[in-house]
Amino acid sequence: MATVERYERESIKKTNPLLTKFRTTIETAFYGNNMVEVNDIAEAYRLASEAGSTIITDLPVKHTEELGLPSDAKILVENGGKTFGRTARARRTVGEDKEEDAKLEGIIRDVIYESSDRKYYKTTGYVGLDPDFMIKAHIAFPEGQENNLYSWLLNFQASNEKYDEMYAESTEFSEGDIYIYGDPDWRHPDYPVGLAYFEPDSNVACILGMQYFGEFKKGTLTLAWGTGHRNQFVACHGGQKEFITDDGSYIASFFGLSGSGKSTLTHSKHDNKYNVKVLHDDAFLINLNDGSSIALEPAYFDKTQDYPADHPEQDYFVTVQNVGVTLDTDGKKVLVTEDIRNGNGRTVKSRYSTPNRVDKFTEPINAVYWIMKDESLPPLVKITNPVLGSIFGLTLATKRTSAENVKKGESTDKLVIEPYANPFRVYPLVEDFNDFKELLSRENMECYIINTGYFLDKKIPKEVTLGAIESVVEQTAEFKPFDNVENLSYLDVKGYEPDFDDSSYKKLIKERMQMRLEYVEKFNEDHQDHPLPEEAIALLKDLVNYL
Repeated sequence: MATVERYERESIKKTNPLLTKFRTTIETAFYGNNMVEVNDIAEAYRLASEAGSTIITDLPVKHTEELGLPSDAKILVENGGKTFGRTARARRTVGEDKEEDAKLEGIIRDVIYESSDRKYYKTTGYVGLDPDFMIKAHIAFPEGQENNLYSWLLNFQASNEKYDEMYAESTEFSEGDIYIYGDPDWRHPDYPVGLAYFEPDSNVACILGMQYFGEFKKGTLTLAWGTGHRNQFVACHGGQKEFITDDGSYIASFFGLSGSGKSTLTHSKHDNKYNVKVLHDDAFLINLNDGSSIALEPAYFDKTQDYPADHPEQDYFVTVQNVGVTLDTDGKKVLVTEDIRNGNGRTVKSRYSTPNRVDKFTEPINAVYWIMKDESLPPLVKITNPVLGSIFGLTLATKRTSAENVKKGESTDKLVIEPYANPFRVYPLVEDFNDFKELLSRENMECYIINTGYFLDKKIPKEVTLGAIESVVEQTAEFKPFDNVENLSYLDVKGYEPDFDDSSYKKLIKERMQMRLEYVEKFNEDHQDHPLPEEAIALLKDLVNYL
C-alpha cells in the first residue's frame, strides 16, 4: 500500500512521527457517531442531487457507466456567495508561528466539539493514478456540503475495485493517509476570510469558513505534492503532454498559474498535426530518479467562460460552480457560463474530454516551459543553463486571475512573482530550486520561457504561442542571441523582435531582471533559516549588471 494507514499497538506512542497533536485531533473526528460514510460516487451523486443548494439541470452527464454514476445522472450546479476564488491569505502551516499554533489547537478542538451533533459525511479516494505513486485521502464535510463532497470524489479517484487493487500493489511510503476536515459554515472574528491550516509532514489539514471547491481541491493537492516531494518526486502545478511525430516523441511540461494558458497549451490538438497524449493540465509529479511523470487526478477543474451554450466541451461537465442557469426554448434548465453571474465560473470536467488521456508517461520529459506574462519578454526564450533555468522558474513573473480572491485594492494586472507557479508549497522554497535544477540537468532536457501575455504593447495571440511550440517540436525553431547574454536566446518571430538598441527596451529588461534579483534578496532576508543559494543571486546580479 502507498501509505501507513494502520498502526501496530506497540507503535502507538508519542514518539511516532505520524501521530502529532494536530493529526490525532483531526483523524479522531472521523470516527465520531455523527460521521456518515459515503462509500461510492453514486451515493455521493444522490446526496448532492437532493441537497437544498443544488440546481439539477436538464443536461445529461456522459460516460456515467465509466464514472460509476446512475445512467440518468444530470449536471449539477451549486453557487457560492461573495467569494468565488481561492484565498491564499487564509493559509497557515503548523510551525510558522508557535503562538498562533497554540491558539489554533484550541480553536480547532472547539470546532470539532461544537459540530459533534451535526451530521457529517466522510469519504475516501486516491490521489495519484499509478502504482508508483498513490496516496489514500479522506475528507469530511458537514451536511449541506454534499456538492463539495461529490465534486471532490469526481476530481480525485473514488475508491472502487480497480483502484483498491492498484493501491494494494502500489509502492509503499512511510507516510500517513491524507485527512482533511472541513466546515465552510465556520466563522471567527480573527479569521474573517477563513482558515486553511496544514501540517504537511503529517498529511493533515483543517479548512474552515470557505465554501469554494478549489480550496478543498488544492488543499488535498498541497498535501499530495508535499508527500511526493519528500519521496524523490518534483511537485508540479502545470500541464504535461506528449507530441508523437514521425521523428519520435517529445514530452513537454507547462508551468503556470490558473488562467495563464497552461490548460489551453496542454489540451491544444495543434490542428491534428501530431498524435497528442495528455497527462494532466494542473497537477502531476515527475520522478527525479527516472524522469517519468504521474497524474494526480483523473478529472479537470476547468474555467467555464470559454464554453458557451452548445459548446461540445459542455458534454463533459459533471458539476459546475459560480455560473448562471436559464431556460432554453424547450423549457430545459441549461447553463449560463460566460462569467455573467460572477467571475471564475468552474466545472469539474471528466477525463473523457481528452481523447488521448494517459495517467503516466514512462519516458523522461524533454522540456520545461515557464509560462509568464511579462511584456519585456518575446514569445519564446530558450535557457541552456540548468541553474539559470531553475532561477527563472523561481522568479516566474505573471499576473493574478479571477481564480484567486485577491486583497481589496490589489490589481490583477499587477506583475507578481510566483515561484514555479505553485502557491501551494508547504516546504522550503530552496528545495524546489534544487529539484528543478536537478531535473533541468538531465540529459536532453530543454528549458524555455513562454510569454502568453503582451510583448511590449502587442498582444501575443494563441496562434503565435502554439506556433512557437510547434517549431520546437519539429526542430525548425531559429533562435537568436538575447543581447548576447550567455545561455539565453529568443525565437525569431516576425513582429515580436526585441530591439536591444532601443534604450527604453533595454531599461525595461533591466528593471524586470532587477525585480527578480530584489525578490530573491528580499526572500533570503525574510527566510534566513532556509535561504536560496548564493549561486542564484550571483547569476541574477551578473544578468542585471550585463544589461
